[in-house]
Amino acid sequence: MEEKMKKPEEYRIVLEGGQGEIEEKKSRFICNVRAVHTEEEAASFIEEMKKKYWDARHNCSAFVLGSRQELTRCSDDGEPSGTAGRPMLEVLLGEELCDVAVVVTRYFGGTLLGTGGLVRAYTQAVKAGLSESKTGWMRLGREIKIQTDYNGIGKIQYLLGKEEIAIQNADYGADVMLKIVVPEAKMQQLKKQLIEVTNGQVKMEELQHIYFVDKDKKCL
Repeated sequence: MEEKMKKPEEYRIVLEGGQGEIEEKKSRFICNVRAVHTEEEAASFIEEMKKKYWDARHNCSAFVLGSRQELTRCSDDGEPSGTAGRPMLEVLLGEELCDVAVVVTRYFGGTLLGTGGLVRAYTQAVKAGLSESKTGWMRLGREIKIQTDYNGIGKIQYLLGKEEIAIQNADYGADVMLKIVVPEAKMQQLKKQLIEVTNGQVKMEELQHIYFVDKDKKCL
């Protein structure tokens, strides 16, 4: 049986889409960026932009789906083949972005740009749109359930705060039950630290793998 593809440790996403604009020889290029998770969402976004900019000459598009950029699509929307959609897609791939769609709207300024000029313009338009967007990283982690008594909870909370690991939920009963998500690369080290700070008065259960948002990529 073929082994399933291992999940990536991290992948880059758009947290908040933006809009950027450039001008080239009086042609306006407006780029809108949006996070999408399915082909249907991408198609809906592209159609939305076409309706919004119904009077424009072209609404070219590109999108990337999947944590390994597995699915890509692009459209020149009437521009010469390979001068718009593909350069736009290359920017997304080069920026290592996943689950994102971009639409670049062109209002023709009356001067032909040539194939090289179009490639540069659509490339720069996407870069302008991304510069006005917020990006982050989805990091692969593991949910861990922690059980301890009330004597150890303060030390655990201090340790988690120091390591910048958020408590997902807490249940204060006879014992304290915490659920956290730990970056995969930090898990073994953290488990060892938890045992040390509580003098072994802690129980830990590894749960499912899960991705979590990291707004600022940090070395682990």
